[in-house]
Amino acid sequence: MNIESLTDWFKGKGKVLVALSGGVDSALVAYAAYHSLGNLATAVTADYKTLSQEELESAKKICNEIGIKHTIIEYSELENSEFVKNDQNRCFHCRTELATHLLDLSNKEKFDLIVDGTNVDDLSEYRPGIVALRNNGVLSPLVEVGFTKSDVRNVAEKVGLSVFDRPSNSCLASRIPWGNAVTSEKLIRIEKSEIMVKQLFGVRQVRVRDFGDSANIEVGKNELDKVKDETKFLVLKKFMTELGFETITIDPDGYSPGKLNVIAD
Repeated sequence: MNIESLTDWFKGKGKVLVALSGGVDSALVAYAAYHSLGNLATAVTADYKTLSQEELESAKKICNEIGIKHTIIEYSELENSEFVKNDQNRCFHCRTELATHLLDLSNKEKFDLIVDGTNVDDLSEYRPGIVALRNNGVLSPLVEVGFTKSDVRNVAEKVGLSVFDRPSNSCLASRIPWGNAVTSEKLIRIEKSEIMVKQLFGVRQVRVRDFGDSANIEVGKNELDKVKDETKFLVLKKFMTELGFETITIDPDGYSPGKLNVIAD
């Protein structure tokens, strides 16, 4: 795979709106859109209050690197009762609401197309959010061209995107088991805890799973040795106890995508 195959996809597509998170997939799509269409391409990031500040800052950095116009839309998913109840269709409700806001912006500013960063590998996982976006006409250039996650990272590195090796991430609500309501308080303590884990242990991939009184911390499988420092763990435990967690554990198997969904099913 090469960047030309992706930039060629955008030729003749008109005015395009790119749904941009802080990750590498949508970053590469934004890069290709801008290099193919110039100022006819705009990136949009939704600050929906379950997106971590780190992701938002990454999205801003990506757009500065590329030179693409960046729009941030704000709303709160916590006002959506279907999302807050956190059942197996949480992501469907999330992406349906996102699509509504994207379509509103698209109609207002006369965009011809909305695209996202879904890649081929994403289609093999349980992703109701992808279905919601498809239902609303959002297209996925990476899928149509045939890019896997590995292809995305390789090409992103070649074109000089700083996020080429950035660990995958998801909204903070994904740390809360299905059936447990999503609240602002939970999201805040999850984000604070993940920041502290990164600062203390120097790891890049972190998920703090919120089970109410207890928290289970997952880090990248290749980073497990970094979290074995007992002194640092005691500092972390004190910090997280003050946030309301009574039991804090580190998962010995490391991070695995979708693991929480299996646990909570």
